[in-house]
Amino acid sequence: MGSKELKTRDQIDSRYKWNIEAMMPDEGIIDGELEKIKDAARAYTERFSGHLADSGETLLAAFEEKDSIWRRLEKIYVYAHMKRDEDNGSSKYQGMTDKAVSVIAAVGAAMSFFTPELLAADEAVLLKYTEETPGLDTYEFVIKDALRQKKHVLSSAEETLMAQMGEITGATNDIFTMLNNADLKFGKITDSDGDSVELTHGNYIKFMEGYNRDVRKEAYNAMYDGYKGMINTISTAYNYNTKTDVVGARIRKHESARAAALSGDNIPAQVYDNLVAVVNDSLPLLHRYTALRKELLGLDKLYMYDMYVPLISIPEKHISFEEGLDIIRKALVPLGAEYIEKMNKGISEGWMDVYENKGKTSGAYSFGCYDSYPYILLNYTDTLKDVFTIIHEMGHSMHSTYTRQTQPYVYGGHSIFTAEVASTVNEALLMNYLLENEGDPEMRKYLLNLHLEEFRTTLFRQTMFAEFEDITHRAIEEGQVLTGDWMCDEYQALNDKYYGPAVERDDVIRYEWARIPHFYNAFYVYKYATGYSAATAISSRILSQGKTAAEDYIEFLKTGESDYPIELLKIAGVDMGSPEPIKAAMRKFESILDEFEELVK
Repeated sequence: MGSKELKTRDQIDSRYKWNIEAMMPDEGIIDGELEKIKDAARAYTERFSGHLADSGETLLAAFEEKDSIWRRLEKIYVYAHMKRDEDNGSSKYQGMTDKAVSVIAAVGAAMSFFTPELLAADEAVLLKYTEETPGLDTYEFVIKDALRQKKHVLSSAEETLMAQMGEITGATNDIFTMLNNADLKFGKITDSDGDSVELTHGNYIKFMEGYNRDVRKEAYNAMYDGYKGMINTISTAYNYNTKTDVVGARIRKHESARAAALSGDNIPAQVYDNLVAVVNDSLPLLHRYTALRKELLGLDKLYMYDMYVPLISIPEKHISFEEGLDIIRKALVPLGAEYIEKMNKGISEGWMDVYENKGKTSGAYSFGCYDSYPYILLNYTDTLKDVFTIIHEMGHSMHSTYTRQTQPYVYGGHSIFTAEVASTVNEALLMNYLLENEGDPEMRKYLLNLHLEEFRTTLFRQTMFAEFEDITHRAIEEGQVLTGDWMCDEYQALNDKYYGPAVERDDVIRYEWARIPHFYNAFYVYKYATGYSAATAISSRILSQGKTAAEDYIEFLKTGESDYPIELLKIAGVDMGSPEPIKAAMRKFESILDEFEELVK
């Protein structure tokens, strides 16, 4: 048998490489520009420290110059990062990235006086400045948001101490990352060909999706045996990570660690509680799906290692990159001609880096800065899954395009709460297009199963994770120590509740919490579930109401960070402060399940 050699970067056709040169035509200026930026940051401190609120004109100049410095620095960092991602073996771009990171730290330190000094000023004076100083109204939302969180900001000396403690308080995350990615080994298993293969994070899901049940079981047991063997160490790390969240929240006078986490985006507590409550009320639907999975797989007993294998097997279909783009264009027609035109322009301008090459960063992302194209990194392999990846990342890039063409730099980004909506709306529209145009009954069943799995893994599973985080943080707040046995018991109870009586209880899945890296960035995972729900509601609205709903959605894409996420989503016709979007998503899940059951039975 022959082997297919992975191409080097220079062997990839230029048509399939991103046009990075458009961002930085002469990278020879970078070292000099970094020095100029450091000088500008020092001069900034000398000019504005102690004088920030002297006048409206001074405050406006401080905001504008701060934005200018960060804008210049962001461009260099993003360029260096993406050039490194082209080939991680390049020491040149690794060094360039490291230099940019070093300057980011220096600039951040130089400007650290800004927020404490802003909040030390008289609130009435600041608001008067925004009314009377031409141009300062641009920063009104930033100022009011800072004032909103004023009660959680400490004195200048205390903030300095907290900043100095930052590296230490982040240690538990670093410890888990090193343990999870470097030290933990899962041994070897026998694959479907009878070969001995080392089990890794990368190939685990491939084994879970395989049709050989013995291999699935062996991989499942081997994976969690690794975590079981380290459970006391991992439990200690997570215990102190959670304590850090709780203590930090108390120091900043938040009522709880969860309240502190929600505070940044001004997310009301009911958004979190609505998600958990509605998903719990809808668990009978998930139980119905797991029972159907058990029936279709023909199993006397269904275990968690049977949860990822596709219920419908179809012949592998190769979809070229160009064919994938054609499918995407047709799927996104409901968003209107302007959206398609902007996307096509981006494709022709060289937004995308398509194929894998030696040393290229794996996976996919949308990345860029305010002054660049919203670039997309792919590792396209001609599968339907890759088409979903393109349309997902294109959603992010189009979101960035609309925002940067409409908003000033200060509002040119996106919160996680809204960012995932733009990508998931695109995925929903692709799924709708594929289902509407699929005549093959087997392929239709396959797509419906894929859709059900998206709901299971994003809406149900991430909400289960959110419940676990809430349970562990409340326990610490009540004075409890998080032991391995207690957390395994709590997680097992949640797993039983979510997956229902069709799934057999074992002594393995109880360790799953120990392998979830998102738990070290607390109260983050719920955003995947709320984002998925919002996107489901928005895409349904676009498909049912047409042009008006699509125009509302485009207006939402233009808003960036110019208001709080809950308010911005209302522009697209979705109120995440209400349980209705979650309920609507559950109705959608039920309708997909109804059709799937009818087809397979």
